[in-house]
Amino acid sequence: MRFVIVTGMSGAGKSSTLKMLEDAGYFCVDNLPVPLISKFAQLLFNDHAEYDKIAIGVDIRSGQGLAELEPFLNSMKENHHPYEILYLDCSDEVLVKRYKETRRAHPLAGTGRVESGISQEREKTAFLKQKADYILDTSQLLVRELKAQIDKIFVENEGFRNFMITVLSFGFKYGIPSDADLVFDVRFLANPYYVPELKYKTGNEKEVQDFVMQTEAAGQFLDKLEDMLTFLIPNYINEGKNQLVIGIGCTGGKHRSVTLANAIHKRLCNLEYAVKVEHRDIGKDTANVVLRRSEEGTV
Repeated sequence: MRFVIVTGMSGAGKSSTLKMLEDAGYFCVDNLPVPLISKFAQLLFNDHAEYDKIAIGVDIRSGQGLAELEPFLNSMKENHHPYEILYLDCSDEVLVKRYKETRRAHPLAGTGRVESGISQEREKTAFLKQKADYILDTSQLLVRELKAQIDKIFVENEGFRNFMITVLSFGFKYGIPSDADLVFDVRFLANPYYVPELKYKTGNEKEVQDFVMQTEAAGQFLDKLEDMLTFLIPNYINEGKNQLVIGIGCTGGKHRSVTLANAIHKRLCNLEYAVKVEHRDIGKDTANVVLRRSEEGTV
């Protein structure tokens, strides 16, 4: 039997995750009072249990009863009843934004500030995060990306490491990403923008990639960056970090940064971490580009 406890920060995607698990064939129960979870588990682990894949949602709505969950988990372990904990995390900034967008109140905030409720919730659920088998930070995840991670862990039964890497290209003219942990400037490389036939293309196209990577400096930068990240990532993991945003910037975020972000993403995929690439500014000024192309007769 697979017994999964889905928990974490309110607003981090627990309800969506339970729906995904239900679609995958799990019997799901949300917000079951903690005192009843023990009785529920006893029924599930008897010899005549009807279900072999169970997921229960537990969060701060359990109130004071949440503290009773720890003795229950200890009892499960003593009775050799296997369980897994999935903890859904999210940055405070994104959680506040989600609450404002949905116009919902945080369970612990009452009439106070959302930030206060979030802070209290982190304290009260800290023991669950420490016990978690899987920690998914949904701050930067799209719904389809969350589903891919859920399927990987609970459907395809693939190995999982609690570490998400986002390689993010951007343009300095639009500002440095506020959530970037590491920022690298690739404006030292020749700029395809000044090559007429490449000006309106992007780093997702082979012609631009070939131009950017033709110099020895580009290859050396990529090798040195890979070497540094290979060293840093295990150390970040040892310190409890569960996500890393690597910003790669050039002037406009369309040519050099996109090329290098794609290249380092490809290399990091070989390290068995959850890695994705995003291009923040690649679509900026699209209307102006179309207009200029029309004026130049290149559309």
